[in-house]
Amino acid sequence: MILRVAFPINQILFEFTENEQVDTDHLPRILKAYRELGFGTAIDDFGAGYSGLSLLSEFLPDLIKLDMQLLRDIHLSPTKRVIVGNTLRMAHELGLKAVCEGVETQEEFTCLRSLGATHMQGYFIARPEIETLPGFNLAS
Repeated sequence: MILRVAFPINQILFEFTENEQVDTDHLPRILKAYRELGFGTAIDDFGAGYSGLSLLSEFLPDLIKLDMQLLRDIHLSPTKRVIVGNTLRMAHELGLKAVCEGVETQEEFTCLRSLGATHMQGYFIARPEIETLPGFNLAS
């Protein structure tokens, strides 16, 4: 079915949110099937939910998306900087991409860059637009 529409399968990403309890017995079989078909996988809202590191250790996704509440005002919180910095290093060592979600200020952006974040999204970078490309704020 997928091959009939010639959509690039490697551009499809299935996200599992950490905020929901998942069937960790069934999930590995689902993920194996997705990978065999060429789909990507991600844990969304990493750092905000039930299982966190245990979910990550049960299945190694292609990407984790750090929860925006963990990143909010990170420049003002030494504790958040330690947690996020170590999470980014862990993701790098595991060969995962890490996306910092909900970056809304220059201070958050600058702090996350200093911690090694390379993938960020949020209103500071660009606001969503319909039928157009948004203007980007690429300040460093």
